[in-house]
Amino acid sequence: MDGSKTTAAAPVLILLGPPGAGKGTQARMLEETFGLVQLSTGDLLRAAVAAGTDAGKQAKAVMEAGELVSDEIVIAILRDRLADADCAKGVILDGFPRTAAQAEALDDLLAANGQKINAAVSLEVDDAAMVTRISGRYTCAGCGEGYHDAFKQPKASGTCDKCGGTDFNRRADDNAETVASRLDAYHAQTAPLIKHYAAQGALIGINAMGDIDDIAGKLSAIVKTATA
Repeated sequence: MDGSKTTAAAPVLILLGPPGAGKGTQARMLEETFGLVQLSTGDLLRAAVAAGTDAGKQAKAVMEAGELVSDEIVIAILRDRLADADCAKGVILDGFPRTAAQAEALDDLLAANGQKINAAVSLEVDDAAMVTRISGRYTCAGCGEGYHDAFKQPKASGTCDKCGGTDFNRRADDNAETVASRLDAYHAQTAPLIKHYAAQGALIGINAMGDIDDIAGKLSAIVKTATA
């Protein structure tokens, strides 16, 4: 982390959406199109620990003790990361904030940098469809090619189209009951954030159940408007 300051004009976007809504896919597409930097809490923590920053050392000690990293440490790590030169074109926050308290702390951090949340985009999904989408996923154990019980079966039953492998993996938590529980938890957790960013006039909801490229087009239009 080089300590250079990001410009006041650097936009900050937040992607809100439950597991499986496509946040990661869409964030990567926005990175490629606009030169924005995707920042996820997990990646930030791992990078700070590896770099041995002051905040990273604090986070490492907390994690090694088996405890949750505090909001204060996460904000400190984010503050350091936003000062890096590659964030000058703007960032996409994925998975942070998760609570109203974190959202308020983020507002304070950005205000100190002369920045703000340009858009908080909520990827809106149909819960029942999401249960079907996620609970049917599995992958080839050999090459990682993805399949789905309903939407993408191998052309030859039991044989991977890509590598010819016959062993497949299915995540233990990709079952209907667990997915439904995760969606309920997400909605309960995110409701205060929806209210928070709606009050700021920064909330934008888009239908995330359609084609990936169509969703990307909607997000691109939002980014162009937010960064104009």
